Amino acid sequence: MMEMILWLIVFYIAGLIQDFFFTLNWRYVAREKVLLAALCSFATTVIYMVVLYNIIARLDTERSILAILCYSLGIASGTVLAMKIVLHKEKKGRK
Repeated sequence: MMEMILWLIVFYIAGLIQDFFFTLNWRYVAREKVLLAALCSFATTVIYMVVLYNIIARLDTERSILAILCYSLGIASGTVLAMKIVLHKEKKGRK
């Protein structure tokens, strides 16, 4: 049971980090920062593939749904975090 909880936390954190990079990637693309956009895209893809592999390889059907939900919640949290940080920095830069 404790191992499953640990995996769910790992999936949540992975989703958060993945979407943080994904949101930054879009910002870098919009600003035509090619290298930073490519690095963020690479990180996003690696995280996604590793998590997908682990959900398929390690978990049964019932626990996989819970893992996907935790991962998705992490993704949503990553979007909020990245937008708050980026918007905060932009507002601070305008003053």
